[in-house]
Amino acid sequence: MGIIAWIIFGLIAGIIAKFIMPGRDGGGFIITVILGIVGAVVGGWLATMFGIGGDVTGFNLPSFLVAVVGAIVVLAIYRMVRRN
Repeated sequence: MGIIAWIIFGLIAGIIAKFIMPGRDGGGFIITVILGIVGAVVGGWLATMFGIGGDVTGFNLPSFLVAVVGAIVVLAIYRMVRRN
């Protein structure tokens, strides 16, 4: 899937990740969106590389789930790093 699609997924995934993992992140909406984009891109890349998550090639449910999981993972890592 193209990088533009992962960016769009990331915008949505960042908002959903913030909804699933509420809390103060210190950057507000902008940081959440950036983390969502990074998480979606990383999640999409890893899912494609390892062949998991179904067919990650377009706007479909498996691709969206990969983007949301990637955003949640990146948000959790960001929170762990920020605390230290």
